[in-house]
Amino acid sequence: MSAAPVPAPRASGRSTAGAFVTTAPADPGRAIAAVRASRLLDSLFLITLFTVTFEKLRWSFAGTITFSDISALLFLAAYGVSMVGRARRPQPRAVAILLTFFVLLLAAYLAGYFDLEAGDASKQFWKGLVKWAIHFLFLAGGVALLARRSVRFYWRCVGWFFAGMLFECLYGVAQLVVAQGGGNLDNLVLNRITGGASAINLYGVVNGASVFRPNALTGDPNHLGIMLVVPLLVLTPLWLRMERSNVWFRRLPWAIGTILVIEIATLSRSGLLGLLVGVLVLLIPYRRKLGSAQLLKPLAGVVVVLGAAIASRPHFFWVVLRTRVGAGSSDKSASVHFSVYDFIPQILHKEPLFGLGLNTFSVFYEEVTGKTNWGPHSYYVALVVETGLIGTMVYAAYIWWVFSRLASLRRFGAWLTSIGDPLAARVRPLAWGLTAALIATMVSNVFYLTMQFYYFFALVALIVAAPVVLTRGHREADAAADAAARAAAAEQA
Repeated sequence: MSAAPVPAPRASGRSTAGAFVTTAPADPGRAIAAVRASRLLDSLFLITLFTVTFEKLRWSFAGTITFSDISALLFLAAYGVSMVGRARRPQPRAVAILLTFFVLLLAAYLAGYFDLEAGDASKQFWKGLVKWAIHFLFLAGGVALLARRSVRFYWRCVGWFFAGMLFECLYGVAQLVVAQGGGNLDNLVLNRITGGASAINLYGVVNGASVFRPNALTGDPNHLGIMLVVPLLVLTPLWLRMERSNVWFRRLPWAIGTILVIEIATLSRSGLLGLLVGVLVLLIPYRRKLGSAQLLKPLAGVVVVLGAAIASRPHFFWVVLRTRVGAGSSDKSASVHFSVYDFIPQILHKEPLFGLGLNTFSVFYEEVTGKTNWGPHSYYVALVVETGLIGTMVYAAYIWWVFSRLASLRRFGAWLTSIGDPLAARVRPLAWGLTAALIATMVSNVFYLTMQFYYFFALVALIVAAPVVLTRGHREADAAADAAARAAAAEQA
């Protein structure tokens, strides 16, 4: 069996259970402890992936701390402990590059801090910096963990990441049902855990009927709409190439359909714009699947569900649709999203190199906006205004490198297809799905800010780790097959 044209594998240092080990401990007790520590580390990572979009699951402690903050910090602590006392081993090159970008971005952000005065701006800066540091270190630690785990564990991580988003959608459905009955699901369930106050988004009223937009466990229906673009664009190509004997071939259409219904229910224009662009990207390799019965059947199910809802109150839904997309509508948010770009030339003239300072936009523009917590409503406006040209260029280099990892994964998938390897049915759709998801998220963030949230760092971790894990897994499978063939030949001889 031929081997993929990729660099020779590094020593993985893994046991069959995926634990970090260097040599077999003489003490069985220590071996058991090592396996348990490895399982704890894996569990913390999976829990963080599952809850990474649960923004409402937070408490007022040292500012605001989310459940994902806690689980990510526990994961980083467990990862650090797992490295203590073990033989030094080289980290994967991808982790080294990530840590280099961490240092460069940290330097750019700190350079912007020295122009700040003590007060609200300084507090906001350190709040934003600490959050960003936890996010980025979780990303680097996640890639380091995945690089030393099996292909099977990688797919488990993908599953847990998207299972959390499906849970969001199921909660969103329940949210809508309870709200239509005059209740507040958050009060019944969530607020008893957090002690806070949250509710489904009330968009407006049409002829006395309330218009609700599900925000599920996120803080905003637009956040939810943009986040859900990722599972839609990744799971769909995986399902289209999945063998019919696989149990997930029958389950995924239900999951994808549920996610799509909630995506539409959020009424998020940024989310739908990103989804449209992502679909256009997927048409490059899968345009022949566009009119296939496999794809049209679940789409027909979604149309039936939405059609039944619209048919029950056509005027209600027409008014809602017109306020979101109609010209001259009462919704003025579109002009707000565009007007924030006017801040960029002002800052480039005033603080061109390092900007106003990380996470300080709301402080400096309180007099303009009249609000103390008003963000720039665009990730790219925040990037330029808060970190200047230097921070923007470093971040652009980082994103370019992430795209280069996707290009490597697509090339690997194309090579597998050319040699007829069945693994291509997983690698190629994953590569294109992740590419479409990243592009779609970046497009959506022209008018919103979700690329600073945990889920985006988790997405990047899965992207960066994919070529490392999958190419190594293929090489190991090749080596095992060759060894088995040699053993069989030796027995026959």
